Amino acid sequence: YQPAPLSEKALPDTFVVKISVLYEFRVTYSIVSGDGKGYFIINSSTGIVRTRKNLRVEDFPVIFNVRATDSSNPHISNDVSVNVDVIDENDFPPVFPSSLLEKRLEENLTATQIVQLKAQDSDTGRNGFLTYGILNGDRLKFRIDEATGILYSTASFDYEEEPTEYQVVIYAEDDGIPEKKRGYCTVVIKIVD
Repeated sequence: YQPAPLSEKALPDTFVVKISVLYEFRVTYSIVSGDGKGYFIINSSTGIVRTRKNLRVEDFPVIFNVRATDSSNPHISNDVSVNVDVIDENDFPPVFPSSLLEKRLEENLTATQIVQLKAQDSDTGRNGFLTYGILNGDRLKFRIDEATGILYSTASFDYEEEPTEYQVVIYAEDDGIPEKKRGYCTVVIKIVD
């Protein structure tokens, strides 16, 4: 049996799977091995497996064995394995070390690297995989490398003819399940004469 993966937030007494046998006499179901941490319980007469306690994603997958035993003759039985996996939920949004950064940029420079932004996400796997983007700001004058978080200017600036300060709001977005989460950082870029 391979039931649908459970959420790591599944509460105790959550339905997992129903084990059934083709047998003309009454049977008794029991978990006989593989559930060393006691995550599961089975109803001995219906074969319904439920969670017994909160799940820890790092302990999964768990493969345990269920035995169906003839109720009147304990020497007649059959075993089946049950493979249960748990989905790591997206618990945390990305976080930048600082929500506001100030950078100076000399005028008349050709396109150049301004700063590398690095957010942290306490989730693991794809829930902690980050990409970067510009939420708002002058997209004609700035771009960000979505993989590295490096913010670049894309044009030169003229201190006398253009604004001397720009605000660019950057986001870091995880690849979370069931939904993606974002963290934000504002970069204030001051053009220097």
